[in-house]
Formats: sequence, C-alpha cells, structure tokens
Amino acid sequence: MMAFSSLCHLNGWRACTALRVWALIVLLLLKSDIIVYSDSDYLIGLGSYDITGPAADVNMEGYSNTDQVASGIHFRLRARSFIVAERNGKRVAFVNLDACMASQLAKIKVIERLKARYGDLYTEKNVAISGIHTHAGPGGYLQYVVYLVTSLGFVRQSFDVIVDGIEKSIIQAHENLRRGSIFVNKGELLDAGVNRSPSAYLNNPAAERSKYKYNVDKDMTLLKFVDDEWGPVGSFNWFATHGTSMSRTNSLISGDNKGAAARFMEDWFEHQSSRKKVTVGFEDDGLPRRISNIIPSPHNNHHELLELAASFQSSPGRPAIKASSVARRVRGALRQVDRPRFVSAFCQSNCGDVSPNVLGAFCIDTGLPCDFNHSTCGGKNELCYGRGPGYPDEFESTRIIGQRQFRKAEDLFNGASEQIKGKIDFRHAFLDFSQLDVTINKGGAPETVKTCPAAMGFAFAAGTTDGPGAFDFKQGDDKGNPFWKLVRNLLKTPTREQVKCHQPKPILLDTGEMKQPYDWAPSILPIQIFRIGQFVILSVPAEFTTMAGRRLRDAVKTVLSGSKDFGPNIHVVIAGLTNTYSQYVTTFEEYEVQRYEGASTLYGPHTLSAYIQEFQKLANALIRGQPVEPGPQPPDLLSKQISLLPPVVVDATPLGVNFGDVITDVPKNSTFRRGEMVTVKFWSACPRNDLMTEGTFALVEALQDKDTWVPAYDDDDFCLRFKWSRPSRFSTRSQANVEWRIPQNASPGVYRIRHFGASRSLFGSIRHFTGSSSAFVLAA
Repeated sequence: MMAFSSLCHLNGWRACTALRVWALIVLLLLKSDIIVYSDSDYLIGLGSYDITGPAADVNMEGYSNTDQVASGIHFRLRARSFIVAERNGKRVAFVNLDACMASQLAKIKVIERLKARYGDLYTEKNVAISGIHTHAGPGGYLQYVVYLVTSLGFVRQSFDVIVDGIEKSIIQAHENLRRGSIFVNKGELLDAGVNRSPSAYLNNPAAERSKYKYNVDKDMTLLKFVDDEWGPVGSFNWFATHGTSMSRTNSLISGDNKGAAARFMEDWFEHQSSRKKVTVGFEDDGLPRRISNIIPSPHNNHHELLELAASFQSSPGRPAIKASSVARRVRGALRQVDRPRFVSAFCQSNCGDVSPNVLGAFCIDTGLPCDFNHSTCGGKNELCYGRGPGYPDEFESTRIIGQRQFRKAEDLFNGASEQIKGKIDFRHAFLDFSQLDVTINKGGAPETVKTCPAAMGFAFAAGTTDGPGAFDFKQGDDKGNPFWKLVRNLLKTPTREQVKCHQPKPILLDTGEMKQPYDWAPSILPIQIFRIGQFVILSVPAEFTTMAGRRLRDAVKTVLSGSKDFGPNIHVVIAGLTNTYSQYVTTFEEYEVQRYEGASTLYGPHTLSAYIQEFQKLANALIRGQPVEPGPQPPDLLSKQISLLPPVVVDATPLGVNFGDVITDVPKNSTFRRGEMVTVKFWSACPRNDLMTEGTFALVEALQDKDTWVPAYDDDDFCLRFKWSRPSRFSTRSQANVEWRIPQNASPGVYRIRHFGASRSLFGSIRHFTGSSSAFVLAA
C-alpha cells in the first residue's frame, strides 16, 4: 500500500486514478468467476432438441428382448449438436443422440433435409451422428432386418422423431454460430466401467497389455466451448462405458447413465449461471435439481398450509390445447432467452467390452461370481448378471454412474486450459466391408487377406453379463451345436467359403447373405475423420472393444504425428456407434476366444485390421490435403420397410369418465416429507397419439401466492416417473401412474400432480386433455 501511495505521489493524480482502476479490475477478476476469453478464429454453435420416441407398445432397442416394451418415461431423450467453423472456410457438425446407436437411414434423410435448406454446407462428409448406446430407447428406426425383428419391423414414429430432432438440433447450432474458442482437457475416471469380457482381453499379447494400467480405458476427454461474448456455452466429452445401467426388464424410456450425466451437467451449469437471480436446489448427494427453487415457502404454519391445500381438490379431466404441455415444461421456464442454451453431451467411445455394472457379474441363484470364461452359472448364461453400484436398484445405479461421469466432466470443464488452435478439416469414405482386401503383417512378411460378408456367431445369442440371452447358448463357443445349426439352415445355410472366412466363429446367422425381404445386415459402412485443430475425432460405425480402440487410435496418431501441421499434443478420440451400426469390432486375438463381442464382429477376424488400414489412408489424405475416393453409396431402404406394429385405433374411458380424471388421488388432507413417494393415477390414452415433443406427460406444480400454480418438476426430471399401462394388449382403456420421489431439498409448500395426454377418436381425430390431483402439503 505504501508503494502504491508513493507511486501515486510521484506520477500525479491522473496516473494514480488509472492505477487504482486497473487494480480494481484485477481484484474483481481474481475474486469472481469471470474469465476473460480471447477471440478465436472459430465460429461455434450448439443446439439441442427432444427426440423422445413412443412411450408405449414399441420394443426397446439394445437388448433384443421381445418382452422389453416401452410403457412410460424415466426421463427424456435429446439430440445435442455442435458446429465448429472457420470464419471463411470449412466446418464440421457433430450430433450426439440419446439413442442406442446412429441409423444409416436417418443420416441419409437428415442430409437430404440439410441439403434442401443449406445447399452443400452440410453433407455426409462433414456431419457425424453418434449414439450414446442407451438400451432404454424405442427401437424400429434402423433399416436392416436383423435390427428390426424384436420391434415388429420399422416404426415410423421412432424414426421420424429422431430425424426431426437431429435436423432441429443442427439448425439451432447453425443459428447460434458466433465467434468463440474451444478448450480441451483430459483426465481419468476410475469407477464408471469394468471389462465384462476379461478372458478375451487376456488373449491379447502380454507385451501389449503391459503398456496399459487397466483393461478398460479410463480417460475422459472433454471439449469446452466458449462464446467470445457469453462465455461457456457447452461441452462434449468422450468416455467408454455401456448404456446398460438400466436392465433388460426396464420399460421406461431413459438416456441411461450418459443421458443422466448430460442432464446433471446442464442443470449444474444452469445453477452456476442463474445463482445470482434465483436459488437453485441441489440434491443431498450434490447433484443439481432439474429446476430452480423459484417457489418460496409461502407459510411456515403447517395448519395454514393444510387449509390452503384443502381448497384445491382434484380437477376433472378437461380439454387442452396441443401446446399446453410445452408451455408448462419446467426446462423451458428456466431457459435464458437472452443467451444460447448451455448444451452438454456425454458421447460414447470404444465401449465394446466395458460395462457400467462395476460390482461384477454374479449368479442370481447362488450369489457367487459367474464362471470366468463363459459367464455362466451351472452352465446357464441366463443366470449371470452384472451388478451396478446401486444394486439391486437399477435407477440408483443409473444415477450413480451418471453422477460419476458428470463429476469428472465438471472437473475437466473447470480446469480446461489448453486451447484448440489450427485448421478444420475432414475426410469420409464408404467401404464395402463384405469384400475388403486387407494387407496384414504375418511372420514379418505382408499378406493379403479379406473381410467377409456379415455373419453372427453362436455366442451372440448368449448375450452378455449386462443382458444375458436364453436357451443353451454360452459365450466362448467356437463350435456351435447341431440343433441350432439345423434351425439356422432353415433361414440360410452359409457357404463353405463363408464358414472358412469367419473361422473360428461358428455361424449362427448368415446375415450378410440374407436378402429377403431386404438386406438383413449392412455391408457398406462409413468411416470418417474430423480435425479441429489438434483435436481429432474418429467416427466408427460399431462398438470397438478397449484394445481394438487403442490400436486404431495409436495407428492414426502415428500417421498424424508425422505431419509438421500437428503439434506435439494430438488428441485422438473414438466416437463409437456413429453414422450407422454394424455391431462389434474386436482384436484378432479376442475374436479367437469367441465371447459375445467376437461373435458379434460381423466381417470376420480381420475386421479391425481393415479399419486400421482404411483410417490410415484417411489420415494420410488429411495431412497431405488430398481427396479420397467416396466409395459405394449405401442403400436407402425406406421404401422397402415393413411394419407389423398395430396402430392405435381408438382410446376410451368408462361411461361418465373423462380422459384426465383422477382414479387414485393423494389421501385427503395429506402431508408428505422429503424422500417419500407421491403417486397419482389418471385415466389416460395411448402416448403414441402425441409424443409431447419438447413437452411433458407429467408435471408437479407448486402453489405460489395462494392462487398461481407454477411448474416445478416434469417428466424430464430424475425424480418424476411417468408410467403408462393398459389392462390388456388390445384394450382401448389405459391409465397413467405419475410417481414423484420428493427430493431431499424440495421447498416446503403446497403441491399437486398433473397429467397431459392425447386421445384418439374412432374417426382418427386427436384431442388433447389434462387433469390434476388434489393439492397436498410438503412439510419442512
């Protein structure tokens, strides 16, 4: 202070004033959350849109379990996008879907729409669409037969909402393009994934395994997007763990652990940016709530609250306008209209052999660990299940694994300091994986081998510890059995050449050579590289195992490191399940063991070598600035699709009952406490009549100022579940259960439960409705 005073005395009043101003600015920056970001050469834009599909009647994609049919919502699914563009140059668009995988047909249709809107600005080459691999989303949106069997064929409603959501999220990102910077950070997350096929991993060379500390990848890599004016506007990260925290018996639509992590991250940032305006609640475990505590407790007197609640009885079901559920949506109420919405995506990577069920696999009959080599219990695979950290509660396991990813992402986000700099570029090619020549090193000499037409092995039908199969199939089967071969031959007998090509895989389904009524499996696959400065994304149309992903990343990084255009810090991530889906890719050594992942490696033992060879070609073309051959176009099979899913014919209620009427209300004069469950049952209609896109089927409202009901929680909240049911498969009557597990920090006050829906008349018209429960008290 004395030095500052002396300086002022020596330099005069004006210099002293200037110094004081600068000192004050520095002090404010040091004591606040303000970070000054320099201008960048990039334009960045992010977008997000609802892709929640039909919450009734449609089989879930992932487990191939015919009994796993959607009947409600755990929380909603979204498409999240980022676009990065040079100011006067190239651009890339990356879309992350809360879906099991990307669909080749969906990408074809999205690109057609983007071309109609933007010309050649966005093409198949510079747009990547990736899936998080949740096994709790509606199926029926892929175009190949083998992936449509359990969904009773193609489900147009599932397909359309995904295509619409992808397009709208990209449009949002495009319209949000502004000057900004990108930062990258990387760190270990140790407790969100374990290897579910360790016996296959151990078949990899010991020298190779010794280079790695773990038998799964533990690194999360995160991009932080910072608008020059608004500051942080989003983050995308890549981390490998399966979307199988929710089990094969779950029937509620859910983004699983990665979808949950995205919700938590977006809500955390909402808290950070709005804490000076409103008080945002956090759960007792530190997870952000979905909404702010904008409802102050109007009364401290419990008797007074009971009297107030008693004046609001359940309202009969009544007509509503289509937009009413959108207008009452909680997240929409929170959104800041004067700045872009914060978008956070938790993307999938090489998750092929990585399970979120980190406690290990155990026999449900004995409680003992499953057999190490075959994942069986007394020879039966259907008794062996992996356990998540919240066992036996799958919702809790989903929350915990989601929270762990969110916490690591938050840490990386806050610590991101390495700025992305350099050019934007991309390369893309289609390849026929059914007959690709591959040069491998065998005994020190080059040898040319080929990939094979797609086929699935016997161990595919055994499933995994995340979702076991049925009958007498088991993992590690390299022989097959005569009975199932006889059944197989009724569909398609593989040729001698096909059998030889896939050895040691015994073929159960010769999908690559099955063409009726149309292609059963893909043969033409896309591979794609995005470069954003020193950050590189490898888009692969499959689930790579841990070691397969490591080999691919290392091979591409070696090529890129040979270019002076790249600095010493090259970040290479794998985006799994991207642009289309072709099941698994293992190493040659893992393939020999024929566990589930090896049996699901469609194009034979040299599949990984083919990917490495072709990605090296793309990488070389990238650094040399050379074009690549586009390759053969994949088929558009939309016109050939078959759907056997019965339509919704009509909805009905008992005589004298309205849609939206309450069947089971909260108890009269009831008081609940935090942690308790509030359940209300309504007369409802099939959710397929209206997906309530960007809206909600269920709502918790809080009373404000004695006469105003304000949205508090909706069906995109982790604590609120919408469960739909009908008494029989073809009944015209249905009911909706709304369950609210009251958060530990919910504000005391008066609340009610509300339901939105849409009914179909016999003549096909759709009528929207709503109904609400009686009010009840939440005590402090």
